[in-house]
Amino acid sequence: MPSAAPGNEQPAPEDRPARLTVGVVGAGRVGSALGSALELAGHRVVAATAVSARSRERAAARLPGAALTDPQEAVAAADLVLLTVPDDQLPDLAAGFVAAGVQVAGKLVVHTSGRFGTAVLDPLTRAGALPLALHPVMTFTGRPDDVDRLAGISFGVTAPEPLRPVAEALVVEMAGEPVWIPEERRPLYHAALAGGANHLVTLVVESMDLLRTAGVDEPGAMLGPLLGAALDNALRLGIDGLTGPVARGDAGTVVDHVAELGKVSPESRRAYIALARLTADRALGAGMLKPEDAERLLEALAD
Repeated sequence: MPSAAPGNEQPAPEDRPARLTVGVVGAGRVGSALGSALELAGHRVVAATAVSARSRERAAARLPGAALTDPQEAVAAADLVLLTVPDDQLPDLAAGFVAAGVQVAGKLVVHTSGRFGTAVLDPLTRAGALPLALHPVMTFTGRPDDVDRLAGISFGVTAPEPLRPVAEALVVEMAGEPVWIPEERRPLYHAALAGGANHLVTLVVESMDLLRTAGVDEPGAMLGPLLGAALDNALRLGIDGLTGPVARGDAGTVVDHVAELGKVSPESRRAYIALARLTADRALGAGMLKPEDAERLLEALAD
């Protein structure tokens, strides 16, 4: 009879029935974190590929039971294959396994790209693989807390309808929340995430640089409370959380901003104008901005 985990009537993860062997093709930041999460759920990572010295070190630390091998061997050894490689490598990788005669029939093949659904795995699907797209909506740094960050995050899930319960169950086992994304909406879904997260970093770093130019010694300390409150407002209130000169229709201030940025950073000036126009359009559409104020703002933002 399976042993129970301390303080829990459920069996310990390693004693649960129907556990899968896992192969990780690309044991970098994402692959090693998800592999570790699957092991915590009771699955067993038996093989992994790692190219760089850093990836090999990470795999050894996070996936100590995995043999470091080549991609074909990692697939052959596993019931569940994690393809955690850069997006642009996925089409050739999927086709390459089939061309090489790697046996994939009956294996769960999971990629973690936000950009693609399961169509990118069509060569493997035609060869009998069971395709899943599970994209964790989180940034991974390679630090030990990456696995902890999986708790409660969303995973963008795309799969053939018969495999949807399997895909969602795997996400739940990794402590995530499955969110269904139709195949044809994957590019838009990923563009939204990249625009929000990646461009946010660029905006914050740019703001810190401009503040340093303005004489602020610790721009992070100045921006932290402001940006934290702005993000909270946006997530809770949507466009109703908008504040600042554009929301007030303060065209004179916007003109001054554009002129000053032009002296310091033409790139920042162009970005400011583009974002201020988008902000004005949204504020107008939400009824926060009067048409005459919006007109003055757009005139001020004419490039």
